[in-house]
Amino acid sequence: MQFRLLALLAVLAPFTLADIQFTSPKAGDSMPGGGSITVEWKDSGESPAIADLKSYQLFLCAGGNDDATILQLTAITTSGTFTAGNKAIGTVGIGVGASTIKNAYFFKMISVATEGGQVINYSDRFSLTGMTGTFPPAYAAAAQAVTGTDGPPTVNQVADAANPAQPADPAAYNVPYTLQTGLTKFAPMQPVPPTSITKKSATPQYPTSAVTFAKTFLPTPKQVTTQTLSQTFSVKSMENSAPAAPMPSDDMAKFLRRWKD
Repeated sequence: MQFRLLALLAVLAPFTLADIQFTSPKAGDSMPGGGSITVEWKDSGESPAIADLKSYQLFLCAGGNDDATILQLTAITTSGTFTAGNKAIGTVGIGVGASTIKNAYFFKMISVATEGGQVINYSDRFSLTGMTGTFPPAYAAAAQAVTGTDGPPTVNQVADAANPAQPADPAAYNVPYTLQTGLTKFAPMQPVPPTSITKKSATPQYPTSAVTFAKTFLPTPKQVTTQTLSQTFSVKSMENSAPAAPMPSDDMAKFLRRWKD
């Protein structure tokens, strides 16, 4: 029994890292929209500590607790630093969302760790009054389906950065980029420019593809990173053994001497 418990703790350990804990607004708070808003947080006491984080982005969101139903409404700050303190102040436009759903709003913070990787934290849910906007139906339904005031779960990628994945199968780089659905996408090796231009007219490098324009809000992308196949070409260089050109003489030398004064 003890062995099973230890094994379970080992599996869950990468997911217990926390970094920050939002302290304001509090769960279930109701605040007027359309003006400035203050967001505060503290060190959660879990690793990684705030001291191990260097920068963050902070957004106001609404919707459900699943990644596909989180609607990012507006940025509070996109270039925050933890050395400036544990508070951020921003402005929320009155038309970015609605007031018809209780506890529909929450904050999303994307923190970048000093040693690499990032953590995404969400605050508890709260309400904004006096808002004049609307939510897309899918996100409104997701917000209404949430019970309680807990925000979405933390997404911790610091542990993944500390233990980087092994190189992918070379075949993964041959799958068309738009057909890949995993958290990591793979791009083919970048072409090397030729030493001379031989074409007389430009031709498309890739075939054309259909374009579909979005008519509603699209879900937040789930992809975390893109790996590009490393270059395999090599470059040889050598010292230029040609002697330096002599100083100009005759008329050019006389011309240059004019500027010595």
